[in-house]
Order: sequence, then structure tokens, then C-alpha cells
Amino acid sequence: MKNDFRTIFFKEKPCIVSTYSIVGPKEKGGPLGKCFDVALSDDRYGESTYEKAESKMLSTAVKKVIKKAGSTENDVGVMIAGDLLNQIISASFSARDFDIPFLGLYNACATVSEGLIVGSTLVDGGYVENAVVGAVSHFATAERQYRYPLELGSVRPPQSQWTVTGCGSYFLSKNRKNCPKITSATIGKVIDFGVTDVNNMGAAMAPSACSTISLHLKATNTKPEDYDLILTGDLGALGSRILKHLLKEQNLSVDLNHVDCGELIYNMDEKVFQGGSGAGCSASVFASYVYPKLKNKELNRVLFAPTGALLSTVSSGQGESIPGICHAICVESSDD
Repeated sequence: MKNDFRTIFFKEKPCIVSTYSIVGPKEKGGPLGKCFDVALSDDRYGESTYEKAESKMLSTAVKKVIKKAGSTENDVGVMIAGDLLNQIISASFSARDFDIPFLGLYNACATVSEGLIVGSTLVDGGYVENAVVGAVSHFATAERQYRYPLELGSVRPPQSQWTVTGCGSYFLSKNRKNCPKITSATIGKVIDFGVTDVNNMGAAMAPSACSTISLHLKATNTKPEDYDLILTGDLGALGSRILKHLLKEQNLSVDLNHVDCGELIYNMDEKVFQGGSGAGCSASVFASYVYPKLKNKELNRVLFAPTGALLSTVSSGQGESIPGICHAICVESSDD
């Protein structure tokens, strides 16, 4: 480790052996619809509640990503997963379907990057041979927890984003050939920009993205142009513009190679306003759209920097501002 212990340089460069993605009907109709492994026609996934559907999505994604890696449940040393619900019940209830040690995480929409950092560290350190990482969210469950019941039909303001019904899972290992490798990562700090509007999460998260990305570039002695893609999530259209402005104040320009998962997943004319959000947004977009491009060497180096808005209905009701977090991971194509 270097640079105040926030940036990790992985010696063994853990591999992402396989990924798996599941999304809902709305996400199926977006520009990436054909990229996902499974697109549901029923957002209840055959279950009696949306919460059960969300947990089932994660369980299915974990089972499938293990199978795609050519492994079995017995080969997995740890399952690392999280979601947006109180007590991360989607991940915890999913974990009971497996005889695998479980680490539950919460970093809102940045949960997948937190999980990949923890999983890579355990694999790189030799504590486990293989790890599975997952993150999931569901529009219906998130809306009634953070905002209003769906039945209320509340009008969405133009600065809002749409919580993605989606899940992404990852199988991490070492010493696998022809697989993208996680070479370094920067752990983010919680940064509060003073935003109190619960619908304007992009503005709340953009400063943390700026902080983490700029630090990662400095710690790794790289420039924005050294990356084929700098992928954030889920700032949305407004948050993405704020990030670019903040980085330019530090003489860093990402205009040519930056895109946000929240902007990619939906057609911007679908009344989603600023785009997508949710723990499953960046997890599913990277797993379905970016990972294959790294695998096929269409992309050689990607900086993946999911962001999270660390709010709750309680904190917002008490007038608290919204802290943000961002963790960055450098993923490179195989040099085998």
C-alpha cells in the first residue's frame, strides 16, 4: 500500500473470471438491453413481494457466476454482497441459500466497488482462493423505503434518478489466464457537499468521485488519458457534469473518456430524468457491457469508480445533508 494507505496495489492482480447480470423489464428496453445475461419480463420474478424478487435475483446471479467460472459452491471461500434495504436483507437472505462464508456490505450505489476491493484483497493476500461479489437493487423496494409508496403516484422532480432493478455478480480468483485483472484500487473517504435534496443524489456524490479519482491518478502516477474508459456510477447526467467541472478545477479533463453507468442504462427519453441509480446499476452495467470489452481486449484499461449516497429516511427527515462515497478500481485486460 502507498499514499496514506488509501490506494492498494495488488501483487497477484486478482482476476475477474466471470460475471453475471440480471435486470428488470424497464432496463431490458434500454440501450444495453441485449448485453445482460437475463432480462426479466416480470419484475416480481415470480415471487409474492418485490423484496423476495430482489433477493432471488442475487441468489440466481451468484449461482450462475460460479457456474460460468467452471467452479462449484465448494470452491468459493467467501461471498461478499450488499443492497439498499435496511439491514441489507436482500443480500443476507440470499446468503442463506449457500454454504459459503458471508460478508455483508453497505455503501449504497458504491457497494459493488467496496465488495470488489474487499474480495480482491482477500484473494490477493491468499486468505481465499476464490471469492464471489454481488450487488443488487430493485426500483419498487427502494422507492418505498427511501421515498413514497408506489401507489401514491408521486411526481418525480427533474433532478431525480430512477433506481435500477438489476444485479451484477463477479467471480474473483488468482492465476487464471485470459481474464481481466484488478491491478489497483483506491478506497474513498466520505465527503459531504451539503446537499439536502434527497432527489439530487448526483450532486451529493460528485465531490466524492472527484476526490477519489484525482487521488487514484496521483497515487498511480497516471493521467486521465491513460485509461480507455473512466466509468462512474451512479452520478447520472447532472452529477456527471458536476464531476467534470470539479476535475477541471484540478486541471484534470475526462471529457473524452468518461461515462456514467446511470446515463448508459436507460434511454434518456424514458422519463428517467437524470438516469439510473441503485446498487444494481453500476454492478450490472460493468458486468454486462464493460467486462466483455475487457475480456475481448476492446478496452485495455478501465477506471471503475461507483459512487454512493449515504442517506436514510431517518437522516433526511431530521434535516441532515447527504454524504457521498466513491471507491475506484483499475481493471486491465489480460496480458496472457
